[in-house]
Amino acid sequence: MGSTEPRWIVENLFLDSLLYLKVLPMPLGSLLDLGSGAGFPGVPIKIVEPGVRLTLLEARRRRASFLAAVVRELRLERVEVLNARAEGVAADLAGRFDAVVMRCAGRLEPLMALANEFVRPGGVVVASGPPTPKPLALGEWVDVSGARPSGVRRFALLRRT
Repeated sequence: MGSTEPRWIVENLFLDSLLYLKVLPMPLGSLLDLGSGAGFPGVPIKIVEPGVRLTLLEARRRRASFLAAVVRELRLERVEVLNARAEGVAADLAGRFDAVVMRCAGRLEPLMALANEFVRPGGVVVASGPPTPKPLALGEWVDVSGARPSGVRRFALLRRT
C-alpha cells in the first residue's frame, strides 16, 4: 500500500492521532501540539474533543499558514496557530497547558525537556515513540492498542509533578 492511498492516510495519520487520547488526561482543557507540521495529532484530537482549547505551534511559516487555513476551513473554535520556535515562546507559555503532544522525528530527550516547560503541574507530555525504544531519562514508555487489531502504538509519557 502506497503512502498516498486514502486508507493509509486515515490509518497512519488520523486514527494514529486519536491514539494519543488513550494516554491524555480527561477532561482535557488545554492542549499544545508542539511542532504541529500538518496538524497531526492536534487537529484530529480537536475534531473529536471540540471543547479542548488547542494551540498549534509551528516554526515554519508556510506550515503555520496552512494550519491557519485548515482551522478556518474546518471552522474550528478555540484554536490558536503560533508561528514561532518553541524555545522562543517557552517563557511566555510556561505552565499554560494540561498536555503537550508531539510526533517526534528527532532526538526525543531534549524535546521532552522543552515540552515539559509548557505543561502545568499535573499535566503530561506525550510523544510518539519509535518501534524500538531506548531508555528514557525523562518519563516512561507506554504501549496502547493500535489502529490495527494486531498493532501496538508506543508513546513516551512524562507527567509533570
